Amino acid sequence: MKRSIYHPTHPATASAICFAGFCAVASVNLPANDIQVGRYSLFAAIPTEAQADPLQATVTVQFPERVQTVGDAVRHALTQSGFRLAGSEVLSPDTTYLFALPLPEVHRQLGPMSLQQALETLAGPAFQLVEDPVHRLVAFERCAPAVR
Repeated sequence: MKRSIYHPTHPATASAICFAGFCAVASVNLPANDIQVGRYSLFAAIPTEAQADPLQATVTVQFPERVQTVGDAVRHALTQSGFRLAGSEVLSPDTTYLFALPLPEVHRQLGPMSLQQALETLAGPAFQLVEDPVHRLVAFERCAPAVR
């Protein structure tokens, strides 16, 4: 007696049923923050690092000719980031002096790097970036001199 390939006891049919059952079980057991976007593709439904912390966004900045000082460069780099520079009333005299310095030619093009790294590069190692995430403000403080 000849068996049909579609017979339930045929090995090929049994594996197809098991495979289909496995797929159904796998899609039911997805973690809450995963979304199935295709038959075999999952997408994590969580914000990216840059969306959660805009200063971590990867940027490549080429400053236009009108940007002449470090302060101009910092303001330009912050455009479209959602952050802004703190007002001049909270900036220290050292930071005000830094912002008046000419932009070094080597800093005319930065990146790809995080926005935070770009701002820290513009300020140099003598200054530390200070972030106010509630008001989305940034400022710089002079680092304490190293004790010898």
